[in-house]
Amino acid sequence: MNGKARTLVISPNWIGDAVMAQPLLRLLKQAHPDRAIDVLAPPHVVPVWRRIREADEILATPFRHRALQLGERWRCARMLAARGYADAYVLPNTLKYALIPWLAGIGRRVGYKGEMRYGMINVMHHDDHPPRSMVPFYAALARAPGPAGKAVRPSLAVGGDEMAQVGQRLGVDRARPLVAFAPGAEFGSAKRWPPAYYGALAASVAAAVPGVQLVLLGSPNDRDTCEQVQRHAGAAASSVLNLAGQTSLDEAIVLLATARAVVSNDSGLMHIASALNRPVVALYGSTDPDYAPPLSDVARAVSLRLACSPCRKRECPLGHHDCMNRMSVDSVWSELAPMLVPQRDSAVRA
Repeated sequence: MNGKARTLVISPNWIGDAVMAQPLLRLLKQAHPDRAIDVLAPPHVVPVWRRIREADEILATPFRHRALQLGERWRCARMLAARGYADAYVLPNTLKYALIPWLAGIGRRVGYKGEMRYGMINVMHHDDHPPRSMVPFYAALARAPGPAGKAVRPSLAVGGDEMAQVGQRLGVDRARPLVAFAPGAEFGSAKRWPPAYYGALAASVAAAVPGVQLVLLGSPNDRDTCEQVQRHAGAAASSVLNLAGQTSLDEAIVLLATARAVVSNDSGLMHIASALNRPVVALYGSTDPDYAPPLSDVARAVSLRLACSPCRKRECPLGHHDCMNRMSVDSVWSELAPMLVPQRDSAVRA
């Protein structure tokens, strides 16, 4: 490496959290425009960081999920020590990620208190009470410990020529209006709006938008959920393309970038759509819409705000899942319809 100082950012493990960390890099780049920013990230999150302009080089981690792997962390730290970092920003709150820049001998190590990381983190931040939402939570690390300033919307970049290649491979017709649904959620079933409701919503979209093409996005684990959505779409099923498990994350990002609107549970794909500034309807059950809301220019967060939510559990601890089951199709359609159907000017003209 050359003699110029660099900054290291250690990525969160969740796709949505990585998206919401982008404003931190923007602030770091503004403070030191000539300083390169490297990101150490799990392989499944790397495609997100490649879409973040402020990230100069992405280094994939070799670690297994939840494994300490001290030997691997030591070897990773030795590699990082040779790269000449002036500082490191540790976004995961775990001890095992704070070990890496400490072992690498990076002088300034910034992060939140987390799992008793005194000494390993030597610029220690503490979350406010009540806690901040995720975007300002990460962005605050760019400043001295204390209250965060106003955070801006995360931003991802997609090239203009990518859609033609992705559309051709996946059978997506670029001439038709595209609406994307993300009915899954890796965290657990408590985050998921019922597939039958998504199917009924798809039927409403197909009836209102001539020639619409609805794409269902998600991981291979969401394939069955998306098949249920198709079945419940009824006569509109021919307009629904199930791409769950059929796309790379890069391809899903490209598709979301061209969508007229996106409906999603609280998931990484929702935050990607928001960072691409697409109109988003985000559905919240077990999680808090104030903690990680969509931030696109046109965004609606739908939550029943029941007394039992947000429980933040993977499965409904009460067994009824009312936070999602009682969220009607009509209520979601009322938020989505204005994004898709031009509203006539009802004012009386002279």
